[in-house]
Amino acid sequence: MTGTRVPRRLTEPVPVPVPDPIPAPPPVPRPLPVPDPIPIPDPLPVPPPMPQPPPLAVPGPEAEPEAETPTATATATETETRSEATLSVVICCWTMDRWDDLRDAVGSVSPARQPGVRETVLVVDHNPALEERARAELTGADGFGDLHVVANAGPRGLSGGRNTGVELVHGDVVAFLDDDAAAQPGWAQALLAGYADPSVAGVGGAVHALWESGRPRWFPEEFDWVVGCSYRGLPEHPARVRNFIGANMSFRRSALLVAGGFRTDLGRVGSRPLGCEETELCLRLAAALPGSVLRTEPTAAVRHHVPPQRATWRYFRARCYAEGLSKAAVARFSGRGPALASERAYLRRTVPHGLLTALTGGRAGRAAALCLGVTTTVCGYAWGCTGGRPHLADRADEQGVREQGQTGGETA
Repeated sequence: MTGTRVPRRLTEPVPVPVPDPIPAPPPVPRPLPVPDPIPIPDPLPVPPPMPQPPPLAVPGPEAEPEAETPTATATATETETRSEATLSVVICCWTMDRWDDLRDAVGSVSPARQPGVRETVLVVDHNPALEERARAELTGADGFGDLHVVANAGPRGLSGGRNTGVELVHGDVVAFLDDDAAAQPGWAQALLAGYADPSVAGVGGAVHALWESGRPRWFPEEFDWVVGCSYRGLPEHPARVRNFIGANMSFRRSALLVAGGFRTDLGRVGSRPLGCEETELCLRLAAALPGSVLRTEPTAAVRHHVPPQRATWRYFRARCYAEGLSKAAVARFSGRGPALASERAYLRRTVPHGLLTALTGGRAGRAAALCLGVTTTVCGYAWGCTGGRPHLADRADEQGVREQGQTGGETA
């Protein structure tokens, strides 16, 4: 075969590329378990139709809505904070020499002058002649309201008299007023307004000194507590406080009963210038009622008569010493921390400021009184902590009796 070219036979085949293997598919997840069907509750029964209330009666022109009646489960505090809370006043007295002051005190809290006052209980401390005169001249007389004159059923002294009053009153709130103090207009309403807060267990007010012979030039305002009055350094606006001044204070009656009342082994007996039973009660009340509040309301004011016998260096020194003795007793009952908390702040701020003001103002006598007052009070406290006898306070008591016989006044 000519003219035809036969191609040369390939000796090796050309390799064919092999594709990569196809990856295996991921495993199929297992199906989730089918939950059990939720049971369907039986249909609720259809309640019967409510009866239609009777039509409301339309009151006449002079009809008044009925007052809300507290339920049986309402607490005493809830009841006392409502607008119908009432105030009972307890005044303790022991001497005939304050008769004019006593009449002013009782008259100043009559319902005609102090709306909200329900009753006044006058407790006479083991003085039958004074008790008889008070019943004859004050009970049922015009201007004294619903007045009850009773004898102190407890031990002789201010604490026993106050406890007697607490047992006899019926008001939601009990206010204590000294027999030589007079409530100012709006006093009762200002006290009661403080109890709108259910946590408030007590409300105290301001005590303004009424100096019969004028304030001595040397007598510092920082020591007006010596004559039972509000002193410089106390809050001038409503505020929470540790304790009140005894001449003008109030408490929920239920709180007083829980706390157990005033200690009869503390406080004033006759003209002996010991005290601090109010401080001890306030500390004990706060411990018995955690979360309770004691508040001061300066607009609930009284004026406190200060006779000339209290405006002397002798009384000033004796009263400061007695205050130290009393603070030592409170510290034994309540512990030094609570008993002296306010006093530490008073010594750190109030007294140094008063001393600086007196020195820069040329009041050497007032500066001397500040130093003497602090020193004497600290000495009384130190002596009281050792269990020493309150000899200086005893002498002040004897001096007060002599002055009372000479002038017809009173030192306590």
